[in-house]
Amino acid sequence: MPDPNCLFCKIAAKAIPATIVYEDEAVVAFKDIAPHAPVHLVLVPRVHFAGLNDLTPELAPLLGRIALVAKDLAAQAGIQASGYRLVVNCGPDSGQSVFHLHVHLLGGAPMGSRLA
Repeated sequence: MPDPNCLFCKIAAKAIPATIVYEDEAVVAFKDIAPHAPVHLVLVPRVHFAGLNDLTPELAPLLGRIALVAKDLAAQAGIQASGYRLVVNCGPDSGQSVFHLHVHLLGGAPMGSRLA
């Protein structure tokens, strides 16, 4: 169920403008407004839950769906062969600023082996 106060729920409902690059019944993907790589997309489930700490067995298939969508979007962006990164932040110390589970798809330039 969407949260009427959640930024990502509003984007998924098209109540706030965003450059949506993919959507289906379960997942919405859009361009990040402050990209950290040439390709930087945000993938969100349509159902609202704050993050991985709120993941339940019933919600777990959404992560698989998001991963499959990310793989396809990486191929469409031409970065599947060169490589890309999927990032999920969980909680304020990780840098999570919107408390709706989301996955960042980053690529299009060498990122090195460091994760931070």
